[in-house]
Amino acid sequence: MKPIFDSAKQLKPELTSIRRTLHQYPEIGSLLPKTQSFVFNKLEEYGYCPQKLCKSAVVATISGKRPGKTILLRADMDALPIQEAAPVPFASKNGSMHACGHDMHTAMLLGAAKLLRQYQQDLVGTVKLVFQPDEEGFTGAKAMLKAGVLENPHVDAGIAFHIVSGIPSGTVMCGSGTCMAGCTLFQIHIKGTGCHGAMPETGVDPINIAAHIYLSLQEIIAREIAPTQPAALTIGRFSAGEAPNIIPEDVILEGTIRAMDCKISKYIFDRIEEISIQTASLFRGQACVKEIASAPPLQNDSEMVKELASYMKECYEPYKIVLFTQGGMGSEDFASYTYERPCCYMLIGAGTPEENPLFGKPMHNDHVVFNEEILSLGSALYASNAINWLRNHSQ
Repeated sequence: MKPIFDSAKQLKPELTSIRRTLHQYPEIGSLLPKTQSFVFNKLEEYGYCPQKLCKSAVVATISGKRPGKTILLRADMDALPIQEAAPVPFASKNGSMHACGHDMHTAMLLGAAKLLRQYQQDLVGTVKLVFQPDEEGFTGAKAMLKAGVLENPHVDAGIAFHIVSGIPSGTVMCGSGTCMAGCTLFQIHIKGTGCHGAMPETGVDPINIAAHIYLSLQEIIAREIAPTQPAALTIGRFSAGEAPNIIPEDVILEGTIRAMDCKISKYIFDRIEEISIQTASLFRGQACVKEIASAPPLQNDSEMVKELASYMKECYEPYKIVLFTQGGMGSEDFASYTYERPCCYMLIGAGTPEENPLFGKPMHNDHVVFNEEILSLGSALYASNAINWLRNHSQ
């Protein structure tokens, strides 16, 4: 499938234009009306008959002349609530930012859609293109699955790519087995009794309770989880009060649990709930804990990883295909697909400071800049892997 990589290079100007349009007008969460409309119209322009799914998703299929299995290609489309500070001429215009590269993913999959039309004669079976909202909030994949994205036609396997800042451009990283942590976002609502700051005895101080809860939660990872088990617990939001002389009525803590094992995630969540409720009661207050959203650990199918890696080594630069087994603590809601079908989720390096001083900032950073040279590569990898997998599984 080397010719498809040459064809993808011809799409570079168009893919860059698509990406920059998406980048300038990012949308957040599960409601992406402008993004959905843009993708829908592009697919129609390419000769597809796209359909809308959930609130803001878009799906489309393409089949070859010969019947076969169906493989799903997924790209996420949502952005982040970050004010962009990157010094680029196509910076966001609306106060949100594609700081995780989902505009790149969307452009790549649109490029793949165009390539699949060009190489439709090589298809044995069907490719289902899925453009998904709200990966960042961890609700998108679950909503898609509930809406039946794996049926009509029945999907047999799935592929997704994600770009990564700080990795040399064009490096393709393929994790085997459990290669990304599960994530649980949670909220602790602490209820006290508001009063004058000069007379704390007349109320119940929820800030004091929250401080004790915060410190107690640090002991869960340090003293209750084995050091050999990857796990993290972070409080990222501590919201309380409006004035320096008023003890507020309540406090909100929000945080994230990360673990490679669902049982450990549940244990940590249960302990957060237990510690919060009992600590609040100890200091005459109340607390309730709820899950905001979650995604399980991502499980790549080991055989599929090996198979796709072999395809890519044949038609791309072999030394840039990197296999690994030790996953990181980042999370991804594509994980939900991996429990339903054999899947392969891969990472593409998007540039280092050595390549360009603008590259290499952390993901989700307001200065992060990605190398657009990898757009055509992503499109070629999506399309070629789909064609090769379908051909290899046609019997």
